[in-house]
Amino acid sequence: MTSINGTDIHKLVIACDAGMGSSVMLAGQLRKQLKKYPVDVQHTPVDAIPADADVVVCHAGLAARARRGAPGTVIVPFQVFIGDPAVNHLVAVIKDGGVLDG
Repeated sequence: MTSINGTDIHKLVIACDAGMGSSVMLAGQLRKQLKKYPVDVQHTPVDAIPADADVVVCHAGLAARARRGAPGTVIVPFQVFIGDPAVNHLVAVIKDGGVLDG
């Protein structure tokens, strides 16, 4: 399993399939929550994840595709777009430190 320290997360990618609405809202929410931290939050299709992504956040149904497209990168799968515990944990690790597994 891949892991990363919260202080080493500088490029956070929200990956989606075809739709743009909910995942774009999640990206905007994370930008607001992390604006005081040196984290670039980007939105991209799951099949075009940048090689320099530190962490990829995607719906659980896309996690296998994200892992194939970004091997060695921490993948944070979630179930709901707003208020998901996995996303809340990611934000806490960036803000408070700690290790994120995925």
